[in-house]
Amino acid sequence: MTSAAPAPIGPYSQAIQAGGILYISGQIALDPATGDLITENIEAETHQVLKNLGAILQEAGITFDQVLSCSVFVKDIEQFSRINAVYALYFNSDIPPARALVQVSELPKKVNIEISAIAQL
Repeated sequence: MTSAAPAPIGPYSQAIQAGGILYISGQIALDPATGDLITENIEAETHQVLKNLGAILQEAGITFDQVLSCSVFVKDIEQFSRINAVYALYFNSDIPPARALVQVSELPKKVNIEISAIAQL
């Protein structure tokens, strides 16, 4: 666990390592330093979510390049292109991870986006 990413808000771990794989729990746009939600716009919110994921990856000694798959949950699929523009800044390798992106009716703390990831150690 790293203090550079938000502590879990429920009975789960930030991430679990097993068999050379890192399973990262869904991250939302909580600023780990202040506990505040970053929700002024979908771009800022997506950046914070990915910064939180990045902090967990860094704690495990890996980077976004080792991410194999992401699950992205959004409240408004109409924001897809704006989310995708930010997402592409973090996953800019020649072979980006597999991904599922789905619209949901509600997310924890009423956020607009949550991302979980699976990475190779």
